[in-house]
Amino acid sequence: MKLNDNIYDVLKWVAILLLPATSAFIGTVGQAIDFEHTAVAVIVVNAFAVFLGSILGISTFNYNKN
Repeated sequence: MKLNDNIYDVLKWVAILLLPATSAFIGTVGQAIDFEHTAVAVIVVNAFAVFLGSILGISTFNYNKN
């Protein structure tokens, strides 16, 4: 499956900027308000960011190979 350039750009922005910023926000605010599941939420967001980044990296590699 080929990614449309616009979809790729949005997903890349989400993986590189939005998810790490969200993780930092959850970690900071979660500790400040003593949210019991802060660590779990941060781990889940970071895991998704790594997954998305890996998929996009594979897509980029395959695109550049051709």
